[in-house]
Amino acid sequence: MSVDTRKETLGFQTEVKQLLHLMIHSLYSNKEIFLRELISNASDAADKLRFEALAKPELLEGGDALKIRLSFDKYARTVTLEDNGIGMNRDEVIAHLGTIAKSGTADFLKNLSGDQKKDSQLIGQFGVGFYSAFIVADQVDVYTRRAGSLASEGVHWSSKGEGEFDIADIEKAERGTRIVLHLKAGEEEFADGWRLRNIVKKYSDHIALPIELPKEHFGEEQDKPAEPEWETVNRASALWTRPRNEIKDEEYQEFYKHAAHDFENPLSWSHNKVEGKLEYTSLLYVPARAPFDLYQREAPKGLKLYVQRVFIMDQADQFLPLYLRFIKGVVDSNDLSLNVSREILQSGPVIDSMKSALTKRVLDMLEKLAKDKPEDYQNFWKTFGQVLKEGPAEDFANKEKIAGLLRFASTGDASGEQSVALADYLGRMKEGQDKIYFLTGESFAQVKNSPHLEVFRKKGIEVLLLTDRIDEWLMSYLTEFDGKSFIDVARGDLDLGKLDSEEDKKAQEEVAKAKEGLVERLKGALGEQVAEVRVSHRLTDSPAILAIGEQDLGLQMRQILEATGQKVPESKPIFEINPQHPLIEKLDLEADEDRFADLTHILFDQAALAAGDSLKDPAAYVQRLNKLLVELSA
Repeated sequence: MSVDTRKETLGFQTEVKQLLHLMIHSLYSNKEIFLRELISNASDAADKLRFEALAKPELLEGGDALKIRLSFDKYARTVTLEDNGIGMNRDEVIAHLGTIAKSGTADFLKNLSGDQKKDSQLIGQFGVGFYSAFIVADQVDVYTRRAGSLASEGVHWSSKGEGEFDIADIEKAERGTRIVLHLKAGEEEFADGWRLRNIVKKYSDHIALPIELPKEHFGEEQDKPAEPEWETVNRASALWTRPRNEIKDEEYQEFYKHAAHDFENPLSWSHNKVEGKLEYTSLLYVPARAPFDLYQREAPKGLKLYVQRVFIMDQADQFLPLYLRFIKGVVDSNDLSLNVSREILQSGPVIDSMKSALTKRVLDMLEKLAKDKPEDYQNFWKTFGQVLKEGPAEDFANKEKIAGLLRFASTGDASGEQSVALADYLGRMKEGQDKIYFLTGESFAQVKNSPHLEVFRKKGIEVLLLTDRIDEWLMSYLTEFDGKSFIDVARGDLDLGKLDSEEDKKAQEEVAKAKEGLVERLKGALGEQVAEVRVSHRLTDSPAILAIGEQDLGLQMRQILEATGQKVPESKPIFEINPQHPLIEKLDLEADEDRFADLTHILFDQAALAAGDSLKDPAAYVQRLNKLLVELSA
């Protein structure tokens, strides 16, 4: 290797400096994980070379089979990891080793909590695993050359992790990357063949690439050979191609961590081989934690795609619908062409059939998790529930199946936990009840105390309480479950069907007729502010409420549209009164029309506040209320 030329010293991106500080101060609670990260990167480099070589076979340079070599020098206190994968050119080295990958930077640092254990679990998710080398090394040297470039276009990158790095041009005969870690004092345990073998077996046995170490002749006194004998220390076969009964849970878990760049075990997985009309293998995982870009629907997502065990694409999003974008894993098909491209993957009967089958498999996996491990499923729901709620609108064919996986808070549980399944709700329905009742709102505290629930409390009828911003939109698509219709208790004219006795209905009609005069006076006072005024069947304790018209947007949807700058269709609420309430009885007796109008507007504004809405004219409300207080105190 020639002397370095065109050498320059560059500063790390500010975010990298912060990250290195965390790394150097032992961010990882388990130091040996640095080797898993570096091996995982080397494996990715081999996958990328295989893929690019499909179109440009000359990139393989007629060289040896793809592999990773791991060596050490206990006297020099170094560990060296070398791969013959795609390698990097000078610009790529600066981009990948001098900055944190693009969009994740701000999110990564924003999520750091200062808690070492929690922070360590974020590292892999943000594609910054390379920097874990500085946990055990006080200097890292990288020698690399991109496949297809000249030997003189090699690059040497070097840093002590102190805010800057050196980069220089070098001669490098072989394509790929060699990383040399100069171990810190006290980290000599890693310059040991037995230790490295154990780490490889523990974390990287599933890597479908040979990981070679020099063969050691224990107990023999002999000179160290000039050229070491290499032996493969991992299985070097793709995990998903092996029979399920031969794979331990620990192996599935480690493969997930490699494929998803996660540090936490998955909640569940499903390994399946399909034979017949279509032939493919899938290995799908449900993560325990959400990626930082979960709610960015346009962010890259999808499964790792292999065709006949050749890596094709890292994030193939054509095999699962968008509402299942949190699923990680691998699909390996025998039915797609090796020169497959994004254009070819856009549609077609093979893709559509695989997508349908894989979607069903994920939903089955979630059903099994909910049934067998309800606590794990509850954790899943807290993490991914809002994304799963996108499903009924996107996937009509599986709407009922998705609905069975949804969880809600309800009036039956004072904790506010979203833990009620629709099947559980149906099992607790009152005799004669043929509807599923729900109420949407901004918070659990607001909806659980809503006047709209008064008649339901009186009759002991459970109501689902929906407080996520997406819920009103969800319920516009989820109209029934198991043959039972969903009814918004704040919308339209409430009809409890058989839950109201004939006596109840007759009494309601008589009261409504008796209060026709009051209703007309209220209409006159409120004018254009309301679509209608009527006697309520919902109230037992409150004087009045606002109901929403059957076809009108609710408060949640109005706020979503307003937040996105869209025009909100004009609508007016329905003002309902409780004729048995003392305030309404006094209002009916009020002869002074001005005072009647003031009291009516106060009741109307209070009803709006109880519904979680903001007042159109807060100053007028305060003025009327103060006027009333002065009169009462006189």
